[in-house]
Amino acid sequence: MDHVSITIMKGRLFVVAGRSGSGKTTLLNCIGTLEKPETGRISCAGIDITHLSRRAAAKFRRKQTGFVFQSANLVSYLTVRENIALPLELNAWSNDARNRRVDALLDTVCLRGMGAAMPQELSGGETQRVAFARAIAHQPAILLADEPTASLDSATGRQLIQLMQALVRESACTLIAATHDPDLIAAASETLYLKDGRKVGQL
Repeated sequence: MDHVSITIMKGRLFVVAGRSGSGKTTLLNCIGTLEKPETGRISCAGIDITHLSRRAAAKFRRKQTGFVFQSANLVSYLTVRENIALPLELNAWSNDARNRRVDALLDTVCLRGMGAAMPQELSGGETQRVAFARAIAHQPAILLADEPTASLDSATGRQLIQLMQALVRESACTLIAATHDPDLIAAASETLYLKDGRKVGQL
């Protein structure tokens, strides 16, 4: 990344657009404390995360961020319900609170009745819905999604985009998505365009 300066408001669907290699994933990784910038400063949810220690960065990720990857990365030997509950267990939610939250999320992503299903039994769209449910389970301030619609057909991708918009409205989280999907770009509150690690436009 080179001289990229942005401010992302709370409760927005913010898209980072550009071709492969433009720096989209690097920017998301820096915001999510998976990578550290060599220079500059990043502040998220009122916290300066630029030079956090490894332990502090892990705590920030666990408490403040949720991640959705192109491949979903569901745990193959856990059920849908168990996958969604993972961040709640990491944040020490009680069994009752965890069960209530998972039930509500299954309703939110329209997968009620599929809690006992295994990841390999799901369609691509269902898999990404579970990934989003898991990412927002612990009510993070920031949700980071890297090419969330890339592996989906157009119709399923548009359904997922509608879900993303609903999640932002209902949870008031900030969703930052890296993509080159024109449908997702069109749905964004704001779009940052990158090329070769540089900001070339913002709408």
